Amino acid sequence: MSEPGVSLPPIVAILGNKKSGKTTVSVGLIAELASRGRRVMSVKHGKHFQLDREGTDSWRHRHEGGAERVVMAGPDEMAVVGSWPDASPPPLSEIVRRHLSDAEIVIAEGFRLEPVHCIEVYRSLAHAEPITPPMAVDPERQLAVVTDRAELPWPVPAFDSDLPDLSARLADLVTARLLE
Repeated sequence: MSEPGVSLPPIVAILGNKKSGKTTVSVGLIAELASRGRRVMSVKHGKHFQLDREGTDSWRHRHEGGAERVVMAGPDEMAVVGSWPDASPPPLSEIVRRHLSDAEIVIAEGFRLEPVHCIEVYRSLAHAEPITPPMAVDPERQLAVVTDRAELPWPVPAFDSDLPDLSARLADLVTARLLE
């Protein structure tokens, strides 16, 4: 589900309301796919975060020098720090194209409005309703739901959030649907 004419790795967004378990599912899926030899990269949607601290050289490049973006490159790590030209991020597909195009698969946490494959994490103890009610789920886009309400009429596989092999089951599904 990428833009026509653009070759991107498959993207799976892990969606859910705040405190639903998105990060736990994301990390588990990333780890499982990586352990299977897949080249996995990720994008985390965040609000109001700061990666660079005042006084560091890279901070000075941006804030004293006026660089729009700074790439910090070391022998075994790298980071891109900066701002978007129009103060709003580009579509997820553009972020992946610019920075993660050499991935075999990208796991994105958040980005619920993006037209990519997704897995919703829904816990009824944290939220009364899922982001997408079962009757509104598009099985072409949504691969599965991780939930404590598997008995709801989901038109996609529903995995209990407490399954000990949840990450393996999700990796099996993602591999079968997007990587084979």
